[in-house]
Amino acid sequence: MSTLTTSGIQIRVNTQFRLDLSQITESKFFFNYRIDIENMNSYDVQLLTRDWYIFDSLNDSRKISGEGVIGEQPTLKAGEKYTYTSGCDLSSEVGLMKGFYTFKNLIDEEFFRVIVPTFLLEYPGKQN
Repeated sequence: MSTLTTSGIQIRVNTQFRLDLSQITESKFFFNYRIDIENMNSYDVQLLTRDWYIFDSLNDSRKISGEGVIGEQPTLKAGEKYTYTSGCDLSSEVGLMKGFYTFKNLIDEEFFRVIVPTFLLEYPGKQN
């Protein structure tokens, strides 16, 4: 698990290799990642956008940007948590993801960036 707190927002990431969605003999590896977001501030915030950098050990890096996460732009009250699960495909056994979210403070309307900790995507068979 990777954990990082930026500007009062704590991000926790857990990853899971998905054998059922992968085709190892064709170099297609699929991973799920679960992100827990906790607003540790005394004010409400809203997640507006995401920016991901995906590094695949055998391919060019990819950047993915967009509104919200899994089609939502959640609002988190002070002390509230939000959890979602998404996925990523690689063409190699090892890669990593990192990125950031852009949030808005709903009191003063200021935007701020929250770093997502770097997390490893590794095919378990690689460890043998």
